[in-house]
Amino acid sequence: MGRGRAKAKQTKVARELKYSSPTMDLDALQREIGSGTALHDGEAEDEYDPYAPASDADEDDYRRR
Repeated sequence: MGRGRAKAKQTKVARELKYSSPTMDLDALQREIGSGTALHDGEAEDEYDPYAPASDADEDDYRRR
């Protein structure tokens, strides 16, 4: 018991979310997404890339340990 008020509040919030039309600044979103750390033409790669395949020298060092 006592759930009526909580359920009414949830229904009200859900209805507001469903039928509201929020204003969205698409230009700001595009700038935010576009300003990532992706490499562009002419930019050098970082020295350390955790997803790069291991070089032969790295494998030799690993085997000696």
